[in-house]
Amino acid sequence: MMRIFLLLLAFSIFNLCSAQNLGALLFSGNCITCHHPTKTISAPSAAEVKKRYKEAFEDKEEFVSYMATWVKKPTPEGSLMHDAIKKYGVMPELGFDEETLRVISKYIYENDFTKHETGY
Repeated sequence: MMRIFLLLLAFSIFNLCSAQNLGALLFSGNCITCHHPTKTISAPSAAEVKKRYKEAFEDKEEFVSYMATWVKKPTPEGSLMHDAIKKYGVMPELGFDEETLRVISKYIYENDFTKHETGY
């Protein structure tokens, strides 16, 4: 019985680590092109996006749901960053499925971009 418990615990820890690593991989392979972790270059920094969305949605699930839904089909009306849209335009549709966007959104919610220059 103890052996089964330890296997389930190890599997749970592996899944948790894998989800965070997948979020980091997806973010750094896609989002970082426009959203530098701490600097605003061609779009708001990831730290600024996180700050704005967390101000509106402190609850993680609400944050993730809103961000994933908006990024799937970005519109100026649904944005929380109208100043950024005026400066850079609305974010293009990227063609990701909603589950992928949820993984990235969770990573953004959980990651402290200000701790490391690279953000991952």
